[in-house]
Amino acid sequence: MDMENYWDDRFSGEGKIWGDTPSRTAVYARDLFINDDVKSVLVPGAGYGRNASLFYNSGFDVTCIEISKEAINMGKEASPDLKFIHGSVLDMPCYGVQYDAIYCFNVLHLLYRDDRMAFIRKCLDTLNDGGSVFFTVFSEKEGSYGKGAEIEPDTFESKPGRPVHYFTDDDLRSHFKDFRVLETGVMEDHEDHGEEGPHTHILRYIYAKRS
Repeated sequence: MDMENYWDDRFSGEGKIWGDTPSRTAVYARDLFINDDVKSVLVPGAGYGRNASLFYNSGFDVTCIEISKEAINMGKEASPDLKFIHGSVLDMPCYGVQYDAIYCFNVLHLLYRDDRMAFIRKCLDTLNDGGSVFFTVFSEKEGSYGKGAEIEPDTFESKPGRPVHYFTDDDLRSHFKDFRVLETGVMEDHEDHGEEGPHTHILRYIYAKRS
């Protein structure tokens, strides 16, 4: 599946899919970053910037990576000073720039295992020494767990070419084995979009540092 076209079509047809209110996970991560004296934040898979705008408005130097030009155009219209780079998170097109922190919301679970590990390695290389990551992912507690063909352990395709991986705590920690894990947990995140209408995701998060 061509993910750029998929997301362009979604954003073109549905607009601001998740509204303007940032995820509560972004609020939690912002407070952790403030306590860590973070100055610069990279947001891979930023969409139209609803979470990135929270970091920007809190005084961080924020850079977004987004595969959809439609989403970037919406983000620039809403927040003209927010920096966007067009590209895939698998390319991490940051060209040698290092960041104090990375916030990544609900992107990692959309990748196959090899791509997940490659993406995390690129995040590690993009961080300053002692830099932080805060990732959120679907947990095995999601209502959609088990729907579709299981193509990898705990990874299901409800639609061809659209994998979703569901993380246990041990699984999430193992993905970040090259980091110093500070905290993991579960957080409910409420959404209201598409055919599902109002619903709640049971997300796992991990907060870790480059060793």
